[in-house]
Amino acid sequence: MSNQKAQVSQKGSKAAYRWDMVFAGAMLMLCFGTVYAWSYFQVPLMQTFGWNNAQVSLVFSLAIFFLGMAAAVGGVILPNAGPQRIALIGSVLFSLGYLLAAFALSLKSLALLYIGYSIIGGTGLGLGYVTPVATVSKWFPEKKGLATGMVIMGFGFGALFMSKVIAPVFLRLYDGNLVNSFLTFALLFAAITIPSSLAMKDPPERALGQSKQPNSSNSRRQKQDDAKTAISLSLRQASKDILSKRFLVVWMILFCNISAGISIIGFQSPMFQELIINRNPSSTAEALASMGATLIAVTSIFNGVGRLLWGIFSDRFGRIRAYRLLLGSEILVFLLLIFTRSPLVFAICACWILFCYGGGFGMMPATISELFGPQKMAIMYGAVLTAWSFGGVIGPQITAYIKDTQPSQAIKISFIVGAVFIAIAFLFSILITDKKK
Repeated sequence: MSNQKAQVSQKGSKAAYRWDMVFAGAMLMLCFGTVYAWSYFQVPLMQTFGWNNAQVSLVFSLAIFFLGMAAAVGGVILPNAGPQRIALIGSVLFSLGYLLAAFALSLKSLALLYIGYSIIGGTGLGLGYVTPVATVSKWFPEKKGLATGMVIMGFGFGALFMSKVIAPVFLRLYDGNLVNSFLTFALLFAAITIPSSLAMKDPPERALGQSKQPNSSNSRRQKQDDAKTAISLSLRQASKDILSKRFLVVWMILFCNISAGISIIGFQSPMFQELIINRNPSSTAEALASMGATLIAVTSIFNGVGRLLWGIFSDRFGRIRAYRLLLGSEILVFLLLIFTRSPLVFAICACWILFCYGGGFGMMPATISELFGPQKMAIMYGAVLTAWSFGGVIGPQITAYIKDTQPSQAIKISFIVGAVFIAIAFLFSILITDKKK
């Protein structure tokens, strides 16, 4: 009887711990997601250092590129290295990226800003991003969409955390000094992400009710050997899946949705301010900056909530069906944006696009797990995030080039490009079903 009570107590504690994992993962994502507030610094950096749109946006684009590439590597090494170690390395590199960014700004060095914030910080982002998503999904085999959606929702809220909380506070505290602000960001993020990364653990064998295994040293060695064999087998199988039509279709859907959505993320503040100036030329710089920051904050809420709600929706109605609905609605919104010059309509449409952008990420972990199997989830999920690398460069750089070369028609042309990307993604979604491999 006492053994039964002990087993029930142990199961209850492990069930509670998996929700602690969700909280720790969400805190990691909240900090990592501050990269999505880069447009908040777009105009101040251009005005302070004399850099153009393309130069400043490339900082963001390269960060996203290295995020995706590091996530792919992280997915491969995660099963062997363990989530705690990978998350910790990611957290340190991410915080170091902000520290080097502060040093780069003090030297007025754009090249060092690329190295620090984009390459080192972006690598930390990728290692940190893939770890909680892949790990938490193991703790919730029956609620993958809900659990991973809650974790990834934190990433969407990161822009709100940066643009309406910490950036305004520290910029005001330091009288607009970007160097001191970025230095403080580095210390703050280290204080949050490092402890959170230490909470990342894979579920024990009995967390979900498996039978107890012998605890001898021989059994532990056998378990380690079996794990290495399973990882090697998963790598060989995943290498074949990465070249499959099914993976290519999923990769293209994510790539196109990112390319379109991230252009809005990277330039929503200056675009919004431009529309406001056209309507009200007497608007002050302070008022424009405040309204731009407010838009970033509001759209980040939609980005975050979309990751959760689309994940829940796809749990019930199917992943691919949800993607088709998501992409079809985005096509209509981008077409509306082409013809509007209303700041209010732009803001509403941007909220929906970010809601769908976040939804694409929120559904992807469960989609990968179901299409390719939970054993290969970390590897395949890391591989599909390379779409984020390329979309994060191509989308914003197209928009930056248009803004620098065709300033009078930049907004209209950018939305036409976005509509084309989403239409391509929708066509690819027709080529795949929810049938599991």
